[in-house]
Amino acid sequence: MSLNREQVLRSAAALLTRKSTATMDEVARAAGIGRATLHRHFAGREALVRALEELGIREFESALDAAALDEGPARDALRRLVAAIEPSAGLLSFLVTENQLFEGDAVNEGWNRLDARVAAFFRSGQERGEFRIDLTPAWLTEAFYGLVSSGAWAVQAGTVAGQDFQYMITELMLGGARRSVEK
Repeated sequence: MSLNREQVLRSAAALLTRKSTATMDEVARAAGIGRATLHRHFAGREALVRALEELGIREFESALDAAALDEGPARDALRRLVAAIEPSAGLLSFLVTENQLFEGDAVNEGWNRLDARVAAFFRSGQERGEFRIDLTPAWLTEAFYGLVSSGAWAVQAGTVAGQDFQYMITELMLGGARRSVEK
């Protein structure tokens, strides 16, 4: 029987998103495998979290590519991005709150690439007059991550319907990011 590594990672992410202090034993149970099997593939929690990070970065980069952020109006591109990222929202929710990924010298360059791409999208929207200019692209990027994470949590907790994920995020993001023209 071969191990489906990605399924193990997704199970781990789902559990760790709900319970960040889960033990490796709990992760193994959630993935439907034995503890020894989990440890053969991931030497410990740090190795597991780093593998989750790699998966999350790959999926976020794929979502950015699929969203074609440089095509059409920024509001439509944002909607495409939220739709593309929705399947990975739970994983990203876990990763953006996992402090060990952002401490010390071992920060994955993938995060810098992702941040740069999202910030460039917001900057471009500002330059075209579609997004308000009193908020920095870096802040809009962080706000976007926060909304995706919060949306994933809300759907997972059952406080909002999964079908509302995209609408909630895009409407709140656009309502707060849209540049208003004063008369």
